[in-house]
Amino acid sequence: MSATVRIEPGGDGIWIIAPEGAPTVLDDAAAIDVLVLEVVGGHLSWSLLAGQTIPAAVIDDVELAQDWLWAVYGERIAVAIADTESGETEFTDEAEPVVPDLVAAAWRLGFAYWAARWWPASTIDGIAALDDRLLDQEISILRMRCEPLLDDEEPASADESALSVEISPRAEDYALAAGGGADRPAEALSLGRGTGGWDWRRCPPGLIDASERAVSWDSTRGSGTTTVRVTAVAAPQLGSAAPAHLRPRAVITTPVGTAEAELDLVGDLWTGAATTPSDSVSTVDVYVPGVGAPGEPDLGGPEIRRQIRELAAARLRRATAADDAVDAPLLAEIAAAASDSDF
Repeated sequence: MSATVRIEPGGDGIWIIAPEGAPTVLDDAAAIDVLVLEVVGGHLSWSLLAGQTIPAAVIDDVELAQDWLWAVYGERIAVAIADTESGETEFTDEAEPVVPDLVAAAWRLGFAYWAARWWPASTIDGIAALDDRLLDQEISILRMRCEPLLDDEEPASADESALSVEISPRAEDYALAAGGGADRPAEALSLGRGTGGWDWRRCPPGLIDASERAVSWDSTRGSGTTTVRVTAVAAPQLGSAAPAHLRPRAVITTPVGTAEAELDLVGDLWTGAATTPSDSVSTVDVYVPGVGAPGEPDLGGPEIRRQIRELAAARLRRATAADDAVDAPLLAEIAAAASDSDF
């Protein structure tokens, strides 16, 4: 485990250590595949889709970070950053971790935190949800293993043996739900329908299926009014109605204006309708008020979401095989793969 990294000052006492092209917490906007771990004296980050195992680091307290710099990047880099005579010069070196097991545990902890937020659970696409209890349990275990990196005064203990989860719904149960065929009055004229995905950054985890076919809409005309009904498949792990402040809404954009629909949970579907100022629908965007940043660049958009779904599906396929790699499956992934044979 090694990589060539650049070492450069970031101003105000900050140092940056990063493999070529690696994301850091100083980037203007983060892609949704970035793993981030707060450590003593700074932050570590990895690109999940790039398969990066040596982290990038942004160090805001060199003295505190010296306790782990040598373990993660090797003694040469640790000494170079500690040496005040290195000045403000950018240079490159080979990162050769002295404690590779710590680096591997840090990646897994960063991935576990990422999975708690971004794991693309989808009944439609056959990606099983991860059990929150198991995920929290493994995070506790990994925090203990990463103690040299963290500022935990009393790390929580955890039992690594428990592996029970509930089986998620079958994917085929949602074949029709994702197609956009909402019920409509017999006298209404059908104007159009569509199916698409949604911006994962605009909803908290566990509310909406992560598929690009999760959101559908149906536009009808009747009694001089155009109505658009929106349906979004609920996330596999959503067992009951969400609190009112987490109920999603749909923004329906037309060529001449927008309309909003509140979505209610009916069975395993979020559904709602709104009258629109035009017979034509341009886009339908689902979001939860107060979540994410409206207008923030969606780096990669549907394409990066596709890659993440493919990565998650591949991880579940290999979850039951013995694996000692840095990116070996988490306990929650193993349990999900073992319990979800219907997917």
